[in-house]
Amino acid sequence: MNPILRTLCVAAALLLTLPAQAAIKVLATTADWSALTSELGGDKVNVYTATSPLQDVHQVDAKPSLVARARSADLVVANGAELEIGWLPVLLQESGNARIQPGAPGYFEATSALRLVDIPTAVDRSMGDIHPLGNPHAHLDPRNIALVAKALTARLAAVDAANAAYYQARGADFQARWAQAMTRWNAQAATLKGVPVVVIHTDQAYLVRWLGLQQLAAIEPKPGVPPSAGYLAQLVGKLSSAPPKMILRNAYNDPKAAEWLADKVKAPVVMLPFSVGGTPGAKDLFGLFDDTLSRLQATAK
Repeated sequence: MNPILRTLCVAAALLLTLPAQAAIKVLATTADWSALTSELGGDKVNVYTATSPLQDVHQVDAKPSLVARARSADLVVANGAELEIGWLPVLLQESGNARIQPGAPGYFEATSALRLVDIPTAVDRSMGDIHPLGNPHAHLDPRNIALVAKALTARLAAVDAANAAYYQARGADFQARWAQAMTRWNAQAATLKGVPVVVIHTDQAYLVRWLGLQQLAAIEPKPGVPPSAGYLAQLVGKLSSAPPKMILRNAYNDPKAAEWLADKVKAPVVMLPFSVGGTPGAKDLFGLFDDTLSRLQATAK
């Protein structure tokens, strides 16, 4: 065999035996930002979700298994706005991973790309579970998803520059599909404008604003504070003359208070997925909004 040809054959064989470039390791704090990272990163990312969609993200333990995930992560995708304040700082510190500390390229907060609502002018413990930086539950407005997707695409391209063009292409494709879906959702949402509802917690604020629902009351007297019997009795008195069309609860909520109130004011409870994976229909971000709107419309008719 020609020596040059032999050399080329050996080189080709060696290339075939080399391992493919490893996907970057991502630790996402919620199922929603995990789903978005997977949409944008494709096979270039290996995403682990720190919490379950049926779990209150405020209350998470920084378990050794999570610390191990953080220790090897190339990128943390957090919600931010202090949603994970009770556990993420401990997790990052215990990991000893300089790549994912706040301020490093490997640390990304979704809410850093957004303008939050419900920013308090003052904060003290008597106000309940108030977030000083604003309401952090921003993912239930699809307009916010598009904004975060743009920022996260840029961050993935920065962290993994060798595949920047890949992330940019996937980001553009996602934005096109998302814009098309938003047109459909906005048309569906028109039938829900002005529908009176009761919520459990302030984590429905962005959904209520986007859809134009009329929020009459919250079952929690203050964010994160369980209702007392006296408060619930007052709520029944308030709502009896002008009852809601429905009472909204998330898949992770304890249903007892909502069901008790529903029986007293004769309004149905509608369980919403809240997060990707919260219901069988909410298999991804598109399914999250499809299923949420379907459940609301089925009751609003």
